Amino acid sequence: MSATTDTVTASTAGAPGTDTVRLDLGARSYDILVGDGVLAESGPRIAGITRGRAPIVVTDETVAGLHLATLERALIGAGITPSPAIVLPPGEKTKSFPRFEELMESILERGIERSAVLVALGGGVIGDITGFAAASALRGIDFVQIPTTLLAQVDSSVGGKTGINSRHGKNLIGAFHQPRLVIADTAALDTLPRREVLAGYAEVVKYGLIRLPDFFAWLEENGARVVAGDSAARRHAVTVSCRAKADIVGTDERESGDRALLNLGHTFGHALEAATGFGQTLLHGEGVSIGMVLAFDLSVRLGLCPAADAARARAHLASVGLPVSPTDVAGVEWDVDGLIASMAKDKKVKDGRITFVLTRGIGQAFTLRDVDPAAVRSLLEEAVAR
Repeated sequence: MSATTDTVTASTAGAPGTDTVRLDLGARSYDILVGDGVLAESGPRIAGITRGRAPIVVTDETVAGLHLATLERALIGAGITPSPAIVLPPGEKTKSFPRFEELMESILERGIERSAVLVALGGGVIGDITGFAAASALRGIDFVQIPTTLLAQVDSSVGGKTGINSRHGKNLIGAFHQPRLVIADTAALDTLPRREVLAGYAEVVKYGLIRLPDFFAWLEENGARVVAGDSAARRHAVTVSCRAKADIVGTDERESGDRALLNLGHTFGHALEAATGFGQTLLHGEGVSIGMVLAFDLSVRLGLCPAADAARARAHLASVGLPVSPTDVAGVEWDVDGLIASMAKDKKVKDGRITFVLTRGIGQAFTLRDVDPAAVRSLLEEAVAR
């Protein structure tokens, strides 16, 4: 992966002050627009995809009150009369079979053709379920991602992973279906509670820990500015993160190789989320933060990573206010057997063995399947007892 804080390049196509990251997938390539205020300028770009017809906007109740009017004004400015949006309840529980059925029926009721375009306006939940609906409706229609959370802007909106959750685990039902365009308006992040910003920031840190040690060092100096709302710092962090993900997805769209590295912290994190019911007790990014610390700690135990690097990762995540241990989550009695059972259902399990993303140090992540189960159990038992 070539992106670093020194080599990230961005064209200025689109609104003034917009960084454009290109995800190269041949005929299915698309742009990721990053900037302050790009949502208000998005009308012409969306109109080019819909050929002037009104898209079907899918959002949630919270985001509708904050950003739907801006999107609709942008569409009107491009000569498109918006159709009524489909508004779903907010929260992770929306990524379910009942809500997916409701969404599909609402889309199909409109008598769509294969030229129809969906627009996902919201965080990762809305992006995931809308993308899956686009992959499923009439066996596949186009969609546009407009992520309004930091986590969605740097991770879930880019790369074409779509889906819903099952009682057996997170994101186990879905499809790879790339968007036609991603519009990441960093001004939208100003409406987020600090906890949501921090949850997204964990995914930003992930890119530094995987392969971008210079970016991680930049975050150590500037991460507090990103979290606090500094516009330039946020734009830089989102652009670097999107470039990093685009570089990996462009060479490994369906996670047969390097894309698995993007799951650093997720095998542990998803199990922690499952144990807390995929709700507000532990947000996805908070689970990833704890999971990344556990992945570094496991790497140290296996003699793969210097303890100093694990301490550095933990210290930075803790310094901005992210949880770094299961015991940082209030009111939860952790069951190690339950966590291990959840990890065994992870999408990366192959031939009955869990694929772990481990590390040899900051910016040196790799995958490993032959991990001693006893080492994992010991790590978890100590982590939940701290």
